[in-house]
Amino acid sequence: MNPQLMGMSDIAGTYVFDIETSHKALRLNRFFWNMIGAEWRARFVADPEGLLTEAGLNEIEKELIRTCDWLGLVRNGANFFVLEKFARVMKVSNMQVYALMRGETFEEFLATRQVPDAR
Repeated sequence: MNPQLMGMSDIAGTYVFDIETSHKALRLNRFFWNMIGAEWRARFVADPEGLLTEAGLNEIEKELIRTCDWLGLVRNGANFFVLEKFARVMKVSNMQVYALMRGETFEEFLATRQVPDAR
């Protein structure tokens, strides 16, 4: 592990994304990265199961994607920056993803913001 990251994984709610995690979750992150392409997005919408299988994802990864388990995806090595691409396909905003990661409704999450009415 990178010496600069030593102890970071001991902080509750922190999920270190280092080279080891990146390597472990490469297929998963490539799957999400490909969401930048209109053809890939269309294929996902038309046949999600076929594309999940074609991407070589394991059953755990597939289930996390099927259920949009955002925090589970991060815990399994998904990089948030590529998850944003998937969130757009699922028509979910970043703030909605943050709320779900915290186990809150969108309204509960907004109430914790300094500008709760900002969307």
